[in-house]
Amino acid sequence: MTSPEERPSSAAEEGSSSLAGAGQRRSGLRNPEGAVRGLGAGTLGLEALVLLLAIQPIRVVGGELSGAAIAVIVALAVAAVALAGMMRRPWAWHAGTVLQGALLLAGLLHWSLLALGIIFALVWGYALHVRRVILGR
Repeated sequence: MTSPEERPSSAAEEGSSSLAGAGQRRSGLRNPEGAVRGLGAGTLGLEALVLLLAIQPIRVVGGELSGAAIAVIVALAVAAVALAGMMRRPWAWHAGTVLQGALLLAGLLHWSLLALGIIFALVWGYALHVRRVILGR
């Protein structure tokens, strides 16, 4: 019986060690691009849901919420859902970043939108960080 040190390595192990030697890091995921796309789409989907569900509490607790502010919230939510469906395209990540900036600017209409903008900008920043670590982009 051979010890683990003497056992020949499999082709998959050799392939992963040659990738690591070439400077590429393996994530351990079967489909890293799909996982990162799912993270981005999930983040944008959650953002859309929170934005739509936040309209009534903002109106009740936060005071006056104008029709323009409600229209901006709905437009941002629709844009987030549309972008979540387009995460296969490389420009969608940049558009998601622009969406976070637009939500921050919506804070001029109501202070609670600024708070949501800060929270989701931080979450989006983390998603971009995870994307960079896993895919190297």
